[in-house]
Amino acid sequence: MNARDSTLRLGTRGSDLALRQASTVVETLEGRRLSAELVEVETTGDQLREELIHQLGTTGAFVRSLDEKVIEGELDGAIHSMKDMPTDQPDDLVVAGIPQREAPGDVLVTPDGTTLEELPKGATVGTSSLRRGAQLLATRPDLTIEPLRGNVDTRVEKLLAPSRQREHEARVEAEAESEEEEDESDDDADDEPEYERTVEEWFNDLAEIERRALERDVDTEYDAICLAEAGLQRSGLLHHLDYQQLDPTDFVPAPGQGALAVTALDGELAESLHEVLDHPRTRVETTVERTILGELGGGCVAPVGIYSRLQGEVVTTTVRVLAQDGSEEVTATRDIPVARHAEAARTFAEDLASQGARRLIDEAKRDQPDDAKRDR
Repeated sequence: MNARDSTLRLGTRGSDLALRQASTVVETLEGRRLSAELVEVETTGDQLREELIHQLGTTGAFVRSLDEKVIEGELDGAIHSMKDMPTDQPDDLVVAGIPQREAPGDVLVTPDGTTLEELPKGATVGTSSLRRGAQLLATRPDLTIEPLRGNVDTRVEKLLAPSRQREHEARVEAEAESEEEEDESDDDADDEPEYERTVEEWFNDLAEIERRALERDVDTEYDAICLAEAGLQRSGLLHHLDYQQLDPTDFVPAPGQGALAVTALDGELAESLHEVLDHPRTRVETTVERTILGELGGGCVAPVGIYSRLQGEVVTTTVRVLAQDGSEEVTATRDIPVARHAEAARTFAEDLASQGARRLIDEAKRDQPDDAKRDR
């Protein structure tokens, strides 16, 4: 279809984060006088809410349902988080547009600003990512890694709930005791109160995410959680939280993390989307990352981090492949020439595979239950 002749129907997941990031794509299109509307689609990953991401299939649990509707003609295109996308795509489907990537790295979020180095021995860190868990254990083998699922808001609420609830309870008790003492005697009227603000004043100063945390029941108390910075940024939560940015050249992110991808059938529409949406630098960087992932065969059932930065005539690329418990890893950084970045990325992957990366990935896959190996 001609992109300017009618309103484009673009599929997206229905989560708050997915809708927020998809809306940025629509705004860009409309800024170039292309009419577009979002269509919410429930994906396989959304239907299996209680399973960890790495148990949802090799890769693509949040992607396949959307792309199927594009192939069947129900949608003109689909908007994805690139890190969720499988590296194998149907022949007639293309990644038409890759907008400029936001922050590619991960952050460690704590209730009080504690850093990874400062966490107490045996601290519990929540993550749904095998990659994050393995890298955390490689740095701090004493940590306890616990599963953490749900949308970004839910994960943050689970972290904040215990500490905010304890503080609320302490403030309520202190205020009640203070009122009781005032009723009994005026002798201590000049004593300083334990808290400067009343419970109501304290509550009114809380961010909305903290207020929701006060009402949440949690089974596990986390000392910290590890999340993608871009997701928190797009959700509008980052400025409400205490967090530590983890250096992406050391704590290596997932391939394509922070980037969006718009898929469409190969043809005129895809060309139009490419012209409007595509950010050349991000295209090169993510192509290198996804090419290496595809050659290694990692998917989301193995702890694989790949991060590329275009610097002049080279794409400096760091790869980190780990055992699930962080006890063993293959790590390397290489400057890949821009002029033949896809070919050089494949060569880099082959070298990593021969150094033991493929063995670690194969072992990670064998450790997964049979259901996790199926593309559901």
